[in-house]
Amino acid sequence: MFSDEDRRRAVDLYFTQGMTIRKVVARLGYPSEGALVNWVRSDPRYERAGKGSYTLECKVRAARRALAGESPTAVAREVGCRATSVCQWARLYESEGTLGLMSARNAPTPATPGDGMEACGEDELRARLEALRLENAVLRETIKVLKVDGPRHDPAELTNRERTRVVDALRDEFGLDAVLGSMGLARSTYYYQRAVIKAGDKYAGLRERIRVLFEKGGRVWGYRTIHAMLRRDGADPLAVSEKVVRRIMGEEGLRPVYLRKPKAWSSYKGELSLAPANLVERDFHAERPNELWLTDVTQFTMDGYKCWLSPVIDCFDGMVVAWRLSPSPDAAMSEGMLLDAVATLRDGEHPIIHSDRGCHYRWAGWIRICADNGLTRSMSAKGCSPDNAAAEGFFGRLKNEFFHCRDWKGVTYEQFHERLAAYLTHYNETRIKKSLGWQSPVQYRKSLGLVA
Repeated sequence: MFSDEDRRRAVDLYFTQGMTIRKVVARLGYPSEGALVNWVRSDPRYERAGKGSYTLECKVRAARRALAGESPTAVAREVGCRATSVCQWARLYESEGTLGLMSARNAPTPATPGDGMEACGEDELRARLEALRLENAVLRETIKVLKVDGPRHDPAELTNRERTRVVDALRDEFGLDAVLGSMGLARSTYYYQRAVIKAGDKYAGLRERIRVLFEKGGRVWGYRTIHAMLRRDGADPLAVSEKVVRRIMGEEGLRPVYLRKPKAWSSYKGELSLAPANLVERDFHAERPNELWLTDVTQFTMDGYKCWLSPVIDCFDGMVVAWRLSPSPDAAMSEGMLLDAVATLRDGEHPIIHSDRGCHYRWAGWIRICADNGLTRSMSAKGCSPDNAAAEGFFGRLKNEFFHCRDWKGVTYEQFHERLAAYLTHYNETRIKKSLGWQSPVQYRKSLGLVA
């Protein structure tokens, strides 16, 4: 059915190009995989290779496929070996990486008389032996580099910087041109990488500054905030690309980790009274301070007790106008907070106060305070948290940066109150925001001349 030329072409692709059984069949369109396995095994080169003598690249590919979930039997059929060999390669690769698959059979070996060496002259023989010696030296130095950078690396995937290290180790013994040719490295690339290695890490100082800022921010700042802080450093401002900051934070593992927990408590107790209209309609923007306020209540589960926070947020710049923390979500908490907020108003200021439909904002005391001080009430639709999204967003930032992933064991209510007060002061005075031109709410108001 297939001519000798067809068989030779298929088997040559397998032995000379390092292609798998499946790839050979896919390229040529013939024969079946099982037939090609038989052709490979009947070829003299298969017998000469000896049982288990496969190239390092072949072993690595087979091990990776087996570890990825492919059937060892299917992999073995393509490679032309036994399934037990594939399993053994996979175990070695998983435990020791590529180095575990290296053996004497993978290294270049001196030529034998049967290879035609007897027909070579003395100079040619010396040159061939020198080439083999160089190959062995390259393999030896490559293994050293791999041991430094980790056993999971593949020799075929050495970076130019790693290749440069190999060249530096062998250039005095074999000459620069010979080693560069063996490593497949251009002379210009070699000198560039050598200069980079000699110069060291040019971002070493920047890395340290980024680490300090990340810790200073409580390990919650992202790369944009860190980038802005570097530029705003009064003592030593630094102009650097956002991409560089992002890359360095990724390399150093400086990633904010937020633990989001489902909301287990709700202030909604049913329709106690007629709800006012939603005057905000999800437009949480204000042209001036004390024009639009938001409020809500959130719960903190502590070590043996719970407490509730009720703040008033100004939509002009996100400032926390007033807040109360209470061990009980009662009327005294919400009404006391509202009175504290009203005390900050100037003559003629009568903001809209927007909330959800929680019971705190339906009680007679709350309604009376709003009426006495000219506050216009506004409420979200029933069970619609996006209608008060800005307040929910504030709680999200607060808990991500201050509460989640912190150890609160043994922290009393009074200690928690002190720490929360310190954070909210930071939030108003020193926590910068992109929407405010990388200023805090207090700094932003000062820049506009709204406060002294």
